[in-house]
Amino acid sequence: MILNDLNEDQHTKDKKEDEKIKGNDSDALESVLVHIGQFGRYQKLLFLGMLPVGVFFAFIYFVQMFIAATPQRHWCKVPELTHLDPELRRNLTAPPPSIDGEEWNRCFMYDANWTEVLLSNRTDPDTPITACKNGWEFELKDIPYHTVVSERGWVCDNSGYTPFTQTVFFIGSFFGGLFFGWVSDYFGRVPALFGANVMALVGGIATIYTTEIWDFAFCRFIVGTSYDTSFMAMYILVLEYTGPKYRTWAANMSIALFFGGGCLILPWVAWWVSDWRTLLWVTSLPMLLVVVVPFTVPESARWLSSRGRVNDAVKVLRRFERVNGRKIPDDVMDEFIVSASQTRRTKESIMDVFKSSALRGLLARMVIVYMTCALVFDGLVRMSEGLGLDFFVTFTLTSATEIPSVMLLALVLDRFGRRVLTAVPLLISGTLILIATLVPRGVPQVSLAIMARFMINMAYNAAIQWSAELMPTPVRGSASSFIHVMGYVSTLVSPFVVYSERAWKLLPLLILGALCLVASGVSLMVPETNGRPMPQTIEEGEQVVRSYTLCGKVEDAEVTAEQNEKEKALIT
Repeated sequence: MILNDLNEDQHTKDKKEDEKIKGNDSDALESVLVHIGQFGRYQKLLFLGMLPVGVFFAFIYFVQMFIAATPQRHWCKVPELTHLDPELRRNLTAPPPSIDGEEWNRCFMYDANWTEVLLSNRTDPDTPITACKNGWEFELKDIPYHTVVSERGWVCDNSGYTPFTQTVFFIGSFFGGLFFGWVSDYFGRVPALFGANVMALVGGIATIYTTEIWDFAFCRFIVGTSYDTSFMAMYILVLEYTGPKYRTWAANMSIALFFGGGCLILPWVAWWVSDWRTLLWVTSLPMLLVVVVPFTVPESARWLSSRGRVNDAVKVLRRFERVNGRKIPDDVMDEFIVSASQTRRTKESIMDVFKSSALRGLLARMVIVYMTCALVFDGLVRMSEGLGLDFFVTFTLTSATEIPSVMLLALVLDRFGRRVLTAVPLLISGTLILIATLVPRGVPQVSLAIMARFMINMAYNAAIQWSAELMPTPVRGSASSFIHVMGYVSTLVSPFVVYSERAWKLLPLLILGALCLVASGVSLMVPETNGRPMPQTIEEGEQVVRSYTLCGKVEDAEVTAEQNEKEKALIT
């Protein structure tokens, strides 16, 4: 009797939730999710499945910072002095610094007669200087192991090699994002997830065996093709199977716990193994786990139905029924099948997004916001080496902001909305970065950088979820990938923004701060998606754009009237 009452209460609850969703949108899958559980046992297993790909995502993104970190204390190598104490060797060979803040000149040496220097144990300050002839010596204190930079002498005249290889990585992510976005929409989320992680595995292991700049850069290009899709394919899939009530929680907690956790452990894994080749083995080999993905991760029912594979979509939903222990009413399933069959005829692609003025403008605004978030996020991370504190500690502290900031976002995003929680954190982050130009290096700048990173984390993760919710289902993979690819374009210049400190120490901070303020204003012109089911077609996506203004939502009657007027104009 009690069990029957509970079942009746659950059925009544499901019915009310179903009616609420139907009142908001025609998305039949949202109704199905109500009955199989918006975040049931199967969805929770999928959420946990994001753990390894989230950690791998952090490794793919940031491992190059640890294999190509530059030990700051280095000087020209002189073979004749190798038997002397390191500090004495440096004092004898290195002229006074040519750049403020340096203790000695790192790129030039005295052009002396070293036999005479050894006799007197001193170098005449008037001795001519010359560029390093025999490479460099590195004092491994700030970076306690040899990296590819110290091993191959990528300093001084060769210092541009490091930002160059980082840029090549993001060029790879540009092409990989486009390619795997296309794979995601035409072959499915699971093949894209599998293929991207395989590319990261192959490129990471191949990097170990490089010997020159060009083969190293090529291998980082291969790894770059996996960046973002290696995680985002799973991220989008989980979002599509999670009901609106839990979507924000699942989207943000996955990034906070899994990506954020990966960021926290990476510097100390690097410190522990203390060898850049071993670090690549440790961070790349676990990606072999991806071989189980085709057998354990279900394909997106939304994608299957959008491609006309309705029977396959129904099979997946029946599996959800069994695992979650819930039953989908026949009428709800019939409605889903009919709706899915109608979607089949649309055959929409990303070109339809570019053809639609409403969606084209939306995409442009979202790209500006996302590019800024990506550039500032990446720039603040890469500046960890130059803020005046230990690199590993600074990276850990700034990365530690990922978990609390995104957890806070998960709690408040559905209350205040995507627009507010993108615009306001961007504004605050830009202000903090600009204030950092007025304080000394060390603890003051690091403290402001940590607070700015906290805010940019919130804006960035809100933008990630926002962009996925704005795009219609048939183009969600490719359109989201396009937005993310444009983010890669901005990160192409991130290493050079950081490198610009060689021209003026404050220039990187000024650039990042100003961009935050601009993007904050642009984000106010993007429609809110809070509480709305994700659009299923291009027409529904256009309606989302037209139903919102800078001041809020336009009444449906006004939207309908506007559409009628446009249709009349087209007929005329």
